[in-house]
Amino acid sequence: MRKRRSVALLLETSNAYSRGLLDGIIAYQREHELWSIYIGEQQRGAKPPLWFNNWQGDGIIARIETEAIATAVKRSGLPAVDVSAARRVPELPWVETNDREIARLAASHLTERGFRELAFYGEPSFNWSQWREDHFTEFARQSGCNCQVFRAASRVEKGFSWARERRRLIAWVRKLPKPIGIMACYDFGGQQLLDVCRELDIAVPEQVAVIGVDDDARLCRLCTPPLSSVIPDTHRAGYEAAKLLDQMMGGERIVGEAILIPPRGVAQRQSSDVYAVDDADVVSALRFIREHACDGISVGDVLRVVPLSRRMLEHRFQKLIGRTPHAEIMRIRIERTSRLLRETDLTLAEIARRTGFPHAEYLSVAFKRQTGQTPRGYRRDSRTSVR
Repeated sequence: MRKRRSVALLLETSNAYSRGLLDGIIAYQREHELWSIYIGEQQRGAKPPLWFNNWQGDGIIARIETEAIATAVKRSGLPAVDVSAARRVPELPWVETNDREIARLAASHLTERGFRELAFYGEPSFNWSQWREDHFTEFARQSGCNCQVFRAASRVEKGFSWARERRRLIAWVRKLPKPIGIMACYDFGGQQLLDVCRELDIAVPEQVAVIGVDDDARLCRLCTPPLSSVIPDTHRAGYEAAKLLDQMMGGERIVGEAILIPPRGVAQRQSSDVYAVDDADVVSALRFIREHACDGISVGDVLRVVPLSRRMLEHRFQKLIGRTPHAEIMRIRIERTSRLLRETDLTLAEIARRTGFPHAEYLSVAFKRQTGQTPRGYRRDSRTSVR
């Protein structure tokens, strides 16, 4: 009989991201019925739990964000997988979100709504925030947008004052050009931005649109207005971490491997539900396309809902959005196709039916033209993104 292994989970239980990791680990454990789990209630940055000092187990999954946790994990000598971006023990394999894809989704979400002024709220003491800032500003430049950056002071530094930091944030938001779309590095930063906008009587989303990261549903709904957010695939990250640890406890040597998990999409809520385009006809066309692109519509269908000629509609789209109505329809279909390829095992024929393509062959040609990859190649690569 196979030995039932003991696994310690050094993860905080106080936020949605870590709870998503736990769900993925639980899913792997239930599928294989391999482990006895040891976990305590922890906060972010907490010291190693007392029980861990004398714990005799087989493996560890940890968010290694402090030197104390790093030291404890190394001292144990056990197989371990890191699920933190801090990289305090580089020789360990790690599973993390793909921050480039997170930034791309946030930038696309804002530019698709017509914003040409963008901004980023970050906390550079965290690697994941710095990576998201770097990629977001890169995508802003590629889209021809201006991009402002606010870098918050570290809350763990001596002398940190939230009152002083809030005054800095208020001054920054007040001076930003409007309308503007802002990406917050995580949902808590998005909540802070929305509070400041309310204090300054700035209309959200008409003057300032905000999108966060993590899709912490309770926190997002507590915001006024509710906060849009990029949805990380934490369930899959936890599952992949458990799978890696299982391989290591079975004797496989895995050193420094990085598995980067792409996000699932964007949960759109009121904080970004707007088009920053001063053209009512183009806004009407955009809304119609967003709602019906995957129903197999053509530009002719769009023309039935706006009082414009095809030539005038295309001229206004090109001027305000930077692409034609047909390109916008295809962009939405390809985005939807990408998500179904990443998150489901549906056949190409079924995906074509759900995304408005007449058949799988047409989908394959269009997808490769837009992305440079075949649908099958994209599905394979997205299932294991290694850096």
